[in-house]
Amino acid sequence: MDQPSQMRSGALGAGWTTALPLRNRLLLALPVEDFHSLDPHLERVRLPVDTCLVEPNAPVEHVYFLNEGIASVVAATDQGRRIEVGMIGPEGMTGPCVLLGTDRSPHACFVQMPGAGLRIRTDALRRAAAASAPLHRHLLRFVHAFMVQMGQTALANGSHVLEQRLARWLLMCHDRVDGDDLTITHEFLSLMLGVRRAGVTEALRTLEDGGAIATKRGRVTVLDRAGLEAVAGDSYGLCEAEYTRLIGLPLTYQS
Repeated sequence: MDQPSQMRSGALGAGWTTALPLRNRLLLALPVEDFHSLDPHLERVRLPVDTCLVEPNAPVEHVYFLNEGIASVVAATDQGRRIEVGMIGPEGMTGPCVLLGTDRSPHACFVQMPGAGLRIRTDALRRAAAASAPLHRHLLRFVHAFMVQMGQTALANGSHVLEQRLARWLLMCHDRVDGDDLTITHEFLSLMLGVRRAGVTEALRTLEDGGAIATKRGRVTVLDRAGLEAVAGDSYGLCEAEYTRLIGLPLTYQS
């Protein structure tokens, strides 16, 4: 596997030059020459809440590499049922379907926690990947890690109780942000977890009573990460370890 660069928060390692701040771990792990093949095509963008990054069943025009913030990949039915099937933050990229020979996905992807990132036109990314087998392999490693995450999400939804699923979801968000505050509403959590809002409220209260989190209107603060991990049990950890194995950098910013 290619040796990852040791860049952090825009401080570039030896041989790296770019005018753009860079915290995206998938890009940070690239060899210098492969990053430079993408760099001229990267555009800095702000990503407010609810920004749609991938429209369902529409051609994907841009791929986004988040520097901060979190995006949700959401599956939906014609009857309006929706649930989160994947989460992407500064560890990855949106629109993995474009690396798999198709130009669209039935799943939407939108910003759930605001941030910023870099975007590249899909055709430019495809040309760069076609010109560099190592770049293509590196990006496909992330696609595999993301597929593992989706599989673990399906397993958690089908075999773990709500408190475990909520603890896992909070840990995954905590992995992708600086600090311990998560800006999130009960209503949004109910959508992400596919349960009624009353169930989310009760599960949050259970975690709060156990000292793992504190809640305020529109905010959850992680107080005891180890406590959350204990509640999540085996619903959390496998896809995070797989990401580290494949990409060469830990997914999480947390210690």
